Amino acid sequence: QVQLVESGGGLVQPGHSLRLSCTASGNIFTIYAMGWYRQAPGKQRELVADITSSDTSSDMTNYADSVKGRFTISRDYAKNTVFLLMSNLKPEVTAVYYCHADILPYWGTRNDCWGQGTQVTVSS
Repeated sequence: QVQLVESGGGLVQPGHSLRLSCTASGNIFTIYAMGWYRQAPGKQRELVADITSSDTSSDMTNYADSVKGRFTISRDYAKNTVFLLMSNLKPEVTAVYYCHADILPYWGTRNDCWGQGTQVTVSS
């Protein structure tokens, strides 16, 4: 019904940057929010950042404390795409990053959708 396709993960050296992208397609009437979660080996999945559409001129963004100032989330509403720019990367951010979207479909009920995940590895 709804697909989230992620791209942009990979192996990068510490201090470098990486940009993740996620595009939603399919049975979509409205996307209320999009975001990124991550799961490192042996740990629970956690929120990295999300962005919610607002009636005002600015979107509402939310970041995990550990990434504030280094990660930036943004959306392209016309393309149903969310981006995560990760700067000054450190080894501790190594994880599988999952795209998430809060979607109201044309038919059906509002629900959470997830991508398959993309591996981000920071290592020298």
